[in-house]
Amino acid sequence: MKNPLIQKEGLPAFENINASHVEPAIDKLILENRSIVQSLLLSTKIYSWDNLLQKLEDMDDNLNRAWSPVSHLHSVADNDQLREAYNKCMNKLSDYSTEMGQNEELFHAYEQVAKADSFNLLSTAQQKIITNSLRDFHLSGIALDTKAKKRYKLIQQQLSKLQTKFEENLLDATHAWEKLITDKDELKGLPESCLELAAKTAKDANREGWIFTLEFPSYMPVIQYADNASFREEIYRAYVTRASEKGPNAGQFDNSEIMNKILQYRTEKAKLLGFESYAHYSLATKMAKNTNEVLSFLNNLIERTKKYAEQEYEELTLFAIETANVSKLQAWDIFYYSEKLRQKKFNISQEVLRAYFPINQVMKGLFTITEKLYDITINRREGIQVWHKDVMFFDILNQKDEISGGFYLDLYARPHKRGGAWMDECIVRKKTSKGIQNPVAYLTCNFTPPLDGKPALLTHDEVTTLFHEFGHGLHHMMTNVEYSGVSGINGVPWDAVELPSQFMENWCWEKEALDLFARHIDNGKIIDNKLFKKMTKARTFQAGMKMLRQLEFSLFDYRLHMECATNDSLIIQDLLNEIRGKVAVVETPDFNRFQHSFAHIFAGGYAAGYYSYKWAEVLSADAFSKFEERGIFDKMTGKEFLKSILEQGGSREPMDLFIEFRGREPSIEPLLRHSGITV
Repeated sequence: MKNPLIQKEGLPAFENINASHVEPAIDKLILENRSIVQSLLLSTKIYSWDNLLQKLEDMDDNLNRAWSPVSHLHSVADNDQLREAYNKCMNKLSDYSTEMGQNEELFHAYEQVAKADSFNLLSTAQQKIITNSLRDFHLSGIALDTKAKKRYKLIQQQLSKLQTKFEENLLDATHAWEKLITDKDELKGLPESCLELAAKTAKDANREGWIFTLEFPSYMPVIQYADNASFREEIYRAYVTRASEKGPNAGQFDNSEIMNKILQYRTEKAKLLGFESYAHYSLATKMAKNTNEVLSFLNNLIERTKKYAEQEYEELTLFAIETANVSKLQAWDIFYYSEKLRQKKFNISQEVLRAYFPINQVMKGLFTITEKLYDITINRREGIQVWHKDVMFFDILNQKDEISGGFYLDLYARPHKRGGAWMDECIVRKKTSKGIQNPVAYLTCNFTPPLDGKPALLTHDEVTTLFHEFGHGLHHMMTNVEYSGVSGINGVPWDAVELPSQFMENWCWEKEALDLFARHIDNGKIIDNKLFKKMTKARTFQAGMKMLRQLEFSLFDYRLHMECATNDSLIIQDLLNEIRGKVAVVETPDFNRFQHSFAHIFAGGYAAGYYSYKWAEVLSADAFSKFEERGIFDKMTGKEFLKSILEQGGSREPMDLFIEFRGREPSIEPLLRHSGITV
């Protein structure tokens, strides 16, 4: 029977894939690729794009097409067999990647193409791929001696294992805790949507009552709405001690030693390659020029934000004292009393707004807005193989009604699926011998699923999350670059990759856009002007506290990856405590182990790069200000953003693309204005 992972055309056959297919497919493709590279290098001494680099692109694409569905399933439909196969292949792929990055003949072939007169005849995208590749050879240790190369390979192997284990521990720890409640009096204050989900979770487990978990749609409403402070405290303690030596499952899925080892190996890798620290190493592929620029950026924002955050926290504390006679705000009280204060000040809550955002209407509105901006059509396609019955597939059609891309949409939280929301590549746009291979994306969220036959209702925050991930998807799917190395998000510096995603969030705050889809589920009425004014006033509610929290994470991440290079005995918790002492306005309990679940930096691509969210938010807010000036559905501005940002992928430097779109370098003022922060 043919292995469903080895296919060069069409969408992945998800319903046919199982764990036994993974290792044979990856083994076969790696073996083939090694043979192809050897054959190509022997076949000629005068290398060119056509006789070498294009063939390497095709080869890499075949491997990516096999690995993409495996990696995705590991995130959204995990099981023991798949996990074992995934981990075995991660080791093999790590070795293969290092081997290619340290292949001296291949490196010299790229150098030859770069130095040839014909280089100037190549497209901008082709030239950028070659330039990036030469940089990446050096970042893979091409210049190291034999002993150092072996050490580099070992470091890469260990990092691959440790980062995967970090994420698996977090997933297991999240699903290891649950609380059954049988007395409804303990659930006062909780919204009906939360109670329905908890009742369904209990029913699915053949239990009477309500079961609460650490999945976000279950956890967040408890922290935000439960009148029972001891319940809030219990779930908070469980959530912030996940995968650590503290809490209800203390030590069982502990990431403590894993984090230390990850930092040690990253530091060693950076120094092996001649960088002062991993933070310095990370800048080789980012917009920011040096560590001082990053730290100055963060410290400037902290300085401009802190007084607002202090005022907000003081207001919250006084409110809690006046309304509930609370002598001291605990960490599990912050969201609860913030929600009460929001309702008092603006007479609005996420739960009130939920009724205006049935999921099907939100999707229709998202697609309509995208169609108005970029002259495309989005249609659902039935009959596509998926990994879960709730997953949908959509085609993107261009102005000629031709399919130009597609995406899977996986919206709801469930067991064996990692938390959060993300976009990932399924298929990358590239030129093939048969024409253009259309890009396909995975868009994944963790919203509350539909219950009792009723449509899922999103909070406004969740609507914003969906728009955010779709912005990433558009960056991947709307590219017109024909070479996979810089197609879509490929080759885009990490501190620019959040620009299109954060940019899309802005339409969630515009009345003209909301009127297209925000309609009350019971009576079909739009959000009236009175309610919209409440929304916009509440938009900047505690914006200083929220921004400061993100800046705390960013500074912690960046300093951690800088300072562990010069301090062998650096204790992660001590550094985090020091930064909180200088930055935070909310006191964090001693037992809090946030870092043990900080997957963005310990398992994802944001190591020494979490600042990218704020960096790119400056770009996105300023980019949107052009639409504020001309109209949020201005066709010309939409076309300019499409041409300058979305279509270009990683083929050009993001600052050049931004200046092309905006006519100048970015300004920080629109971000501060959107956040209600003035000089």
